[in-house]
Amino acid sequence: MTDAEEARSFWQELGLPGLMDLHVHFLPPNIQRAVWAVFDEAGPKIGRPWPIRYRHSHEERVALLRDFGVRAFPTHPYAHKPGVASYLNAWSGEFAASVPEVLRSATFYPEPEAASYVAALVADGVRMFKIHLQVGEFVADDPVLDPVWGVLEDAGTPVTVHAGSGPVGNAFTGPDSVARLLRRFPRLCLVIAHMGAPEYDDFLLLAETYENVHLDTTMVFTEFFDQEAAYPAALLPRLVDLQPKVLLGSDFPTIPYPYHHQLTGLARLDLGDDWLRDVCWHNAVRLLGTP
Repeated sequence: MTDAEEARSFWQELGLPGLMDLHVHFLPPNIQRAVWAVFDEAGPKIGRPWPIRYRHSHEERVALLRDFGVRAFPTHPYAHKPGVASYLNAWSGEFAASVPEVLRSATFYPEPEAASYVAALVADGVRMFKIHLQVGEFVADDPVLDPVWGVLEDAGTPVTVHAGSGPVGNAFTGPDSVARLLRRFPRLCLVIAHMGAPEYDDFLLLAETYENVHLDTTMVFTEFFDQEAAYPAALLPRLVDLQPKVLLGSDFPTIPYPYHHQLTGLARLDLGDDWLRDVCWHNAVRLLGTP
C-alpha cells in the first residue's frame, strides 16, 4: 500500500473520521528553507543525519495531509530571535485563512512587545501557540514572558512547548524551567512536544501533576527516535493512565520516514484501540473542538 493508503487504513479500522495531527509545520518559504538547511547540515543543533522526506511545496503538502486523512493541523511557527514572531504570525494567519483544515497558530519570543501581540492574537482567534526553547535559546519562565503567560493562562489557549533536550540539548532545554513556570501559572494549557524526549519521566510527571498539561507523540515510538531516545517501557502503564492527555503529533514535513510510520509505532504499543482513538482524534477534539 502507499503511504496515504496505510494512513487511511489505520484510522478507518479504528472507526475514526480521520486524524487530528497537532504537530505540523508550515512556515514562510524563506524560513522553511533556512530550517531545512539546518537539518541538511546535521550540525550541532541536529546531531545526526536527518533526511527530510516531504520536501514539497505548501500546496503539495496540504494535499498530502488531506490524502492521509488529517482533518485538522496547526502551522506551528516558532521564533528563533527577537523581531521575528510578528512576521511569522502574520504569515501563519494568512495561510490559515486559505486552508480550511488549519488550526490558526502563532508564536512568541521573550521581547517587550510580546504581551501586546499575544493578547491581540488570542482576541483574534488564534487556536494554538508554539515555542522552541532549544532554537530560541530562552527558558520558559523568562521574566519578560510573565504577562504573556498570564494572558494565556486566563484564555486557556494551548501552547506547544519544545523543552526536552532532544535532539541536542543546550542550557535552555530540560524540564526545570517548565516546572518553575507551572508552579507560578498552574492552570496553563501546555502541550509538551515529543513527550519531552529524552526527559520522558520528568515531563510525564508534570502531565500527571497539572490538570492542563498534555504530551504529544511527535516522532516518539518510531525507529528513528528509538535509536537514541527510546521511550522507557516502564513508563507505559502511566501513559495508559494519562490517556485523555496524549495527543497525536508527527512533525510533518520534516520527518525522515513515511507519515504512517508514526501511526504504526503507536499501534505497536498495544495499549488498546480506545487509547488510539483518544490519542488520534478525541483528545484533540476535546482540546480544540471538532474540525
